[in-house]
Amino acid sequence: MSTEAELVVLVDEGGNPVGTAPKVSVHTTETPLHLAFSCHVTNANGEVLITRRALSKKTWPGVWTNSFCGHPGPDESMDDAIRRRALQELGLEIRDIRVALPDFRYRAVDASGIVENEICPVFAATAVGEPDPSPDEVCEWRWVKPENLRAAIEGAPFAFSPWLVWQHEQLVESRLD
Repeated sequence: MSTEAELVVLVDEGGNPVGTAPKVSVHTTETPLHLAFSCHVTNANGEVLITRRALSKKTWPGVWTNSFCGHPGPDESMDDAIRRRALQELGLEIRDIRVALPDFRYRAVDASGIVENEICPVFAATAVGEPDPSPDEVCEWRWVKPENLRAAIEGAPFAFSPWLVWQHEQLVESRLD
């Protein structure tokens, strides 16, 4: 599916679908609330995949973030959307998709004024092989030890996407409970 044809699901405050809109028209200074997902991928060594957003990205270009994000299409299951996006963005097959933060939601404003406004459940998955990312999506990637990622986020949160910082805080808190 091309980016031009991709639709995102618009939702109300309760997360109920209220319509769709083309992805290319949704992310503006007045972004409507919509459905998305984030995924954190690990490898067989327990390392976490982090990616640096391509410099051509509309929002947060060049910023390090979680493995990948995306939007489920109308009538597309989350698992199907996550698998589709892993292949599109990272050229990566994944397995063992599981929910990590089912109720994650955020609103963030990029330096350019573009708004992200998403109900965005967070998932974890396991990589099958190595990434071969699309240069339109990712300009760098690394496998990192979880403790090293935690130290980097805590030491320099400005180097990471705001959603990764907030997700990481919640993931760390949920492991302590």
